Amino acid sequence: MTVALTSRRASDVRVIGLISLAHGSSHFFHLILPPMFPWLKDAFALSYAELGLLMSVFFVVSCIAQAASGFLVDRIGARPVLFGGIGLFVLAALVYSQSNGYAMLLAGAVIAGCGNGIFHPVDYTLINHKVSPPNLPYAYSMHGVAGYLGWAAAPAFMVAVAQFSDWRIAFLAAAFLEVSILVILWLNKNYLLDNVQERHENTHASNHASNPGFTQESPFAFLKLTAVWLCWIFFFFSMASTSSLQSFAPSALFNIYEVPLDVGSYYITLLALGSAAGVLFGGYLAAKLQAPELIVTSCLSVTIVMSLLLGMGFIPVGLIPFLFIGLGFGYGLVAPSRDLLVKTVTPKGVAGRVYGIVYSGIDLGAAVGPFIFGLFMDAGLPKALFLGIVLFQLMIIPTVFKVSTGVKKASI
Repeated sequence: MTVALTSRRASDVRVIGLISLAHGSSHFFHLILPPMFPWLKDAFALSYAELGLLMSVFFVVSCIAQAASGFLVDRIGARPVLFGGIGLFVLAALVYSQSNGYAMLLAGAVIAGCGNGIFHPVDYTLINHKVSPPNLPYAYSMHGVAGYLGWAAAPAFMVAVAQFSDWRIAFLAAAFLEVSILVILWLNKNYLLDNVQERHENTHASNHASNPGFTQESPFAFLKLTAVWLCWIFFFFSMASTSSLQSFAPSALFNIYEVPLDVGSYYITLLALGSAAGVLFGGYLAAKLQAPELIVTSCLSVTIVMSLLLGMGFIPVGLIPFLFIGLGFGYGLVAPSRDLLVKTVTPKGVAGRVYGIVYSGIDLGAAVGPFIFGLFMDAGLPKALFLGIVLFQLMIIPTVFKVSTGVKKASI
């Protein structure tokens, strides 16, 4: 018995580590473009709106790919889809590095968006299928931590390489990192095997056991669930605020507080590190409190106040890095509760599809946010960045209460 538990725990740790590594690589790729905006702006004479549009294209394509890849994961399994996504990242970085104008940058954004779209359906399908239930909150926590560490690493890595050499070498270095991650995952591919046939058979048997007159529903039946769309709205506004901050905070801080652009880029790293710490603590809270609406509301209330302070323009420059750490911590703290809430409303046998649709809200939010605030930046309104983030965060709070209330009613 003890040996079996130890073996299971070791397997869980290995699976969580591999999936977290893959997830971290996807978040790293979210932010290989924004730190290069100052270089790309000068190299190709681009406006902030054009630069923001690159991120919009990336996330719109990712949104479409994410919704579609959920069906693909349910059909052929998570592992081959995962390998294909990382391969697309490598190709995208190579295209970025050889860009001779805006068209090639757009092509790279499309390829990268296709690669990014596979990760949440893959990751959460593998976590839910391969990790034992008692370890799920911690799996979600480590998965989230890896994502935030990917965000933290990208600005520091890309800016450092670009300053040491140039922006083309920075993109080539990013391609090399993705190749290295792909090799690690390939060497441990047995731990990432998702037995699709077994999963479907178990689901089919479960449905018949609970309902002898069971008839197979449409593959799109889950779209009728209100909770799925409430979760989508949650993700949309959450990522719209986060991606806007990541894309334009350095430029906004320069215009409002005269913080140098390279220093502002490192504040994005502090934001991500704060988020990683928040996710770690958030995993503990999610497992102990089982009160997602309380956690989300409390954290967002604090981050709303911080964003307002930054947007007012009266904050001493020395306090700005601490505010960014605090913002990140608040964002990260809600993530494990959010992921558990999504799992709770996900019907059996359609995990890939539900996660594909729900998490496509992340991509669409990330597409809309930078484009809108790129226009504000071009119009000379940098304070609108932080005030808009306040509005987006206010839109999140009602959704989690509605989802949580629905879950509690269903369990009674």
